[in-house]
Amino acid sequence: MVRIVLHAVWIGLTAIMVTRFDANTFFMRFFRDLARSKARRRLYGNKHALVPMLLGLDQPLMDVASSKTKDDEDAEKQMVSLTLEDLASFTGASSIEDDDEYDESNSSPLYLSIMGRIYDVTAGSNFYGPGGQYHSFVGKDATRAFATGCLKEECMVSTLDGLSEKELKEIDRWVELYETHDKYTFVGTLVEDVVDQILELEVDTIEQLEEEEEEVVLV
Repeated sequence: MVRIVLHAVWIGLTAIMVTRFDANTFFMRFFRDLARSKARRRLYGNKHALVPMLLGLDQPLMDVASSKTKDDEDAEKQMVSLTLEDLASFTGASSIEDDDEYDESNSSPLYLSIMGRIYDVTAGSNFYGPGGQYHSFVGKDATRAFATGCLKEECMVSTLDGLSEKELKEIDRWVELYETHDKYTFVGTLVEDVVDQILELEVDTIEQLEEEEEEVVLV
């Protein structure tokens, strides 16, 4: 088994060298898949999930976020609903001035969102806390970054425009990770800012009225 895993890793590393693929993305997904395989073993007794994952041959658990029991659904109704602006405050910022180290006792929780679902990743503060490798994902819905592996600021958005089928499948894999992880928890969902909705509706209404006035003038 160990030899098979090492062989799979070697194939992945070879792919990086051949395609000049981003090594950061490779290792992010490698450790993600290690965690996913542990979860599948714990939850479903699947002892052989890792190798297909490392080779990219696995199928994400597509219904992992939707196959909820009635108890799960009732519990989720009691969970938080945050706007993007609200979410931006859950980045592990310390209440103590000039304190750069994350301390759960005096810092905000660490929340991230993917596909509008919000997860508390405070338990992984070494990775997601200030200065951590994945801190750029915290406090926002970075669905596009999860899909593409792009860690630039402009990629830390929720839009799915132009994503390939392969990239969309990566989103499903990340959702599976956070849904089945034994330390990260689902805490709520993102909602539109009411003020923004009203302003958007007002703009649409004004544009519609202007179009109607133009039609009347033409007649």
